[in-house]
Amino acid sequence: MELIIALITLVVLEIVLGIDNIIFISIITDRLPLHQQKKGRRIGLLLAMVMRLFLLTIISIILQLEGNLFSVGSMGISGKDLILIGGGVFLLYKSASEIHHKMEGESGDTSKNLTITTFGSAIGQILILDLVFSIDSIITAVGMVDELWIMYTAVVVSVGVMLVASEPISAFIREHPAFKMLALSFLLLIGVSLIAEGMEFHIPKGYIYFSMAFALLVDVFQMRMGKGKTNPVQPREHYLPQEAEENKGMKGKSK
Repeated sequence: MELIIALITLVVLEIVLGIDNIIFISIITDRLPLHQQKKGRRIGLLLAMVMRLFLLTIISIILQLEGNLFSVGSMGISGKDLILIGGGVFLLYKSASEIHHKMEGESGDTSKNLTITTFGSAIGQILILDLVFSIDSIITAVGMVDELWIMYTAVVVSVGVMLVASEPISAFIREHPAFKMLALSFLLLIGVSLIAEGMEFHIPKGYIYFSMAFALLVDVFQMRMGKGKTNPVQPREHYLPQEAEENKGMKGKSK
């Protein structure tokens, strides 16, 4: 039962955190000639999934290196510990900086720097963005579950769901930005868990799942109770609002 809960939780997190990746792929490919847009979107999504699976494989190999590389006082540090501590620090930085950007950052700070001249340059920029978005996605997976098959399954399922239902998911998150902020706060929790585990202090995964489920339940209740009373805050995104509206779903545009 715990494995099923872990899989579902990870899939939902991967989808919420991956929506921006899908939107950016659509923004980039929409700057290509019409006959290349469908091909570009498919390649972009394929690269997003392959990049995540590749990084998962590399990290899973490194996590098997449990021999001590050096010691800090009485605590031995292995290659696995370095990955866990480094990944935790990265998640803390990434989530904190994203929360700050959504509150006080500049809208469109990333999309305004995209310059597409050829199909090759579009794929190159998609590859770079896929790499950036994949890192926190994979570190989140490592921090939440221990079984590699759950990580692979979550990545494949989440990319498949985003391909089929990117428009309604994007619309829901834009309408209820608190869920995106909640996902970023979960990254803070996972980051702390990874650092603790890298320093040989194990936090049971059940505690993390319970904390996430309780926070999500509170958010759902608040959403239901406050429905229609006030307009949600509009956080600042790395793309402009009109770009999100113009790129509402890759499913419809690929027909």
